Amino acid sequence: MLISKIIAVTVPVADQERALAFYTGVLDFEVRTDNPFPMGRWLTVAPKGAETTLLLASWFPGMAPIGGMVVAAPDLDALAARLRGHEVAFQGPSDEPWGRQLLFQDPFGNGYVVSQA
Repeated sequence: MLISKIIAVTVPVADQERALAFYTGVLDFEVRTDNPFPMGRWLTVAPKGAETTLLLASWFPGMAPIGGMVVAAPDLDALAARLRGHEVAFQGPSDEPWGRQLLFQDPFGNGYVVSQA
């Protein structure tokens, strides 16, 4: 095996403080690292207990938003209620041939597909 795991996925954001507020305040992620970096902050977040982190990077101004990152949630109805309460647009939950899912974007246009876990 040449690669054994994914450590982080870079998520382009225009404003790290706004991104931090969204991922921790709306999605209830925890901060894993928040350190000075020559081009801003090395800021990573993740769901509690998750191994892979999201690197909220503001130093790629031309980087297009990511689309279709697939994550899991145990209760899509609870997630929908949370997103609605924070006025985040979303689609679903819907039952699809492959399972139940919900779609949303962060404030920077990064798209997520949330599958019922």
